Amino acid sequence: MDALPVILGVLWGLTVALLGSALRRALRAKDRAEEGLRRGLEERDQRAMQGTAELVEASTRQLEAYSRSVAELERQVVERTLQVEAANKELEAFAYSASHDLRAPLERVNDFSRALEEEYAERLDDQGRDYLRRIRGATVRMGQLIDALLRLSRLTRQEMHRVPVDLTRIAEEVADGLRASAPGRAVTFRIAAGLVAQGDVALMRVVLENLLGNAWKFTSKRSEAVIEFGTLGASDGETPWAAHQTIYVVRDNGVGFDMAYADKLFGAFQRLHGEAEFPGTGIGLATVQRIIHRHGGQVWAEAVPGEGATFYFTV
Repeated sequence: MDALPVILGVLWGLTVALLGSALRRALRAKDRAEEGLRRGLEERDQRAMQGTAELVEASTRQLEAYSRSVAELERQVVERTLQVEAANKELEAFAYSASHDLRAPLERVNDFSRALEEEYAERLDDQGRDYLRRIRGATVRMGQLIDALLRLSRLTRQEMHRVPVDLTRIAEEVADGLRASAPGRAVTFRIAAGLVAQGDVALMRVVLENLLGNAWKFTSKRSEAVIEFGTLGASDGETPWAAHQTIYVVRDNGVGFDMAYADKLFGAFQRLHGEAEFPGTGIGLATVQRIIHRHGGQVWAEAVPGEGATFYFTV
């Protein structure tokens, strides 16, 4: 019996020793785990910092490249602006030169031909008088072309003021003026109500005067002419560049034109019909295109010979 406490004491000591050893191993394992976790966190932070630094460096390089691109673009814009301004000044100088320098000799030709016709009429036969009338007619036409060229050049310099423009009212006023110019003609105008666009009032009036004036001119051989002004409906289809814009339409049932020559329509002094048949300077559609382009829009046309023409524009 006296040996039992000794045995129990020995067992207790062994148990305590074993528990202590296990506890120390657990603590060392915990320390190793914590050290591994700490190192892992440090490595992660280092990688993150390195990645952030690389990202910042890459972003800085991209920003520098973007800044250089913007600077180059700005330089090109300034250069292009200067080129456009120089071209406009050259055009203006040429237009004024044409207006003043060419007008004087034209007036002298006209004056001398008139004097020749008046003072020497008895010595001239019918053919001679016809030649003089042609000379005077040519000088008048040249003067008209000079005026048209001058008006076209001014479009590049005229300051624009964008406001809501009542196109319906302008079209009705233009139509009234056309009716008054030839009260004997039977022309039906169909002008849609409520047509409003953002643009310059004076320039948009020039657009409608030219487009409606052309329709009036090229329907002159119709006994019952019809001229329409409205917008393109959904059922009429869309064009790719104007799918999200209002497309305005001027349509007539006049002589039309061959679409093979459509690319010449908007060139200055380009004509698809003879002057004797339909008089004009050939500058109207070039004026329309320049105004529409200044408004950031497009203008185009479709036609069938003998069945009329349709002009479309956006602003």
